[in-house]
Amino acid sequence: MEKNAELNQVPIRPITKGPEFHWFGYYDKLQFDPTQRYILGMEVAFEHRRPGPEDIIKIGMVDTLDGDRWVELDRSRAWCWQTGCMLQWRPGSDSEIMYNDHEGDTFVSHILNVKTSSKRTLPFPFFTVHPLGQTALGIDFERLEYMRPGYGYAGVPDRNKEVLAPDDAGIYRLNLQTGESRLIISLADLAAMSHPNQDLSRCKHYCNCLLFSPDGELFAFLHRWRPDEGRGWPFKTRLLTARPDGTDIRILVPGGCGHFNWRNSQQLIVQDGGFSIYQCGTGRIEQVGKGIIPDSGGHVSYLPAGNWIVGDTYPDLERNQHLYLYNVKNNQMIRLGAFKSPVEYTGAQAEFVDDEWRCDLHPRVSPDGRLITIDSPHGGDGRQMYLIDVGTLVN
Repeated sequence: MEKNAELNQVPIRPITKGPEFHWFGYYDKLQFDPTQRYILGMEVAFEHRRPGPEDIIKIGMVDTLDGDRWVELDRSRAWCWQTGCMLQWRPGSDSEIMYNDHEGDTFVSHILNVKTSSKRTLPFPFFTVHPLGQTALGIDFERLEYMRPGYGYAGVPDRNKEVLAPDDAGIYRLNLQTGESRLIISLADLAAMSHPNQDLSRCKHYCNCLLFSPDGELFAFLHRWRPDEGRGWPFKTRLLTARPDGTDIRILVPGGCGHFNWRNSQQLIVQDGGFSIYQCGTGRIEQVGKGIIPDSGGHVSYLPAGNWIVGDTYPDLERNQHLYLYNVKNNQMIRLGAFKSPVEYTGAQAEFVDDEWRCDLHPRVSPDGRLITIDSPHGGDGRQMYLIDVGTLVN
């Protein structure tokens, strides 16, 4: 973290507590309801190992106007430590939430009304939801789990595990009203797209990290591949965009990229060594916060007005994970805190060389941009959720 960055003391409080462990997961989902009273989360009774197909998480929400009371809503058997079960509020709704589950020999998704407890089950899991809340996009989570263990869901075998680039797996469009799903981009389609430095026909392919643009006219996703028959690390990555129906596929970042998020409906902020803004259509690239935003930073999001970025880092040599705000207009960095992550959360696996059960801060932003939530084990009772008020800083 930049040593000259200003450190601000901001109100922060735990909104969950032990003995159970609580977290939300990824940073690009709607965790707050539109009123900002209710904050979604997941609860589990163990840590420090990979979940199996019979391991259950409890799904609930925190009522911040009633002493941070935990309200249990449902359960799921399709989850991982990084993204949970894709739990989120359905866009445009103040009463419906969405999440994935495991039923029988397949993965499904649910839409639950938290006020009436009525629930609909759709026969396919989702990854990202259109801003209008009527459609979603999904992937073969069993393929993701096979190719990068601990990042998909356990319990369903990959039917294509011996196939390098199957033509019946990839990215799917899901109708949230009817439950109908159809393949719109296959892994075979992606493998056939040329690469300047590699013959992709000899590689094994999968997709991850799908995210609709704010206006829903595009979605971005990571196309990943292994240059051999192995799994886990190392893998190659490129960032692509497409229309919601799978047409107009374009390579935005040909390689060397990591986490990303939308700045607006035509621009993405991408971790590419540092952080850069990539313009859809033109390919224009502009660096952001060079020498100020940590190059090793993890997950970034723009606050609603677009003047501030919130981001986190992975643990430093002292096992501290840093949370910061960056002002885009005046190039100012504000440190919000350093949160200790015990060594037990490294979770390194010799077989796959991955930290699948680490607890990233994964900062999430409220609809008005004044509140931030994080997951952290720094309080001493395992991973829990914390609420941070940054209103005085970003007002």
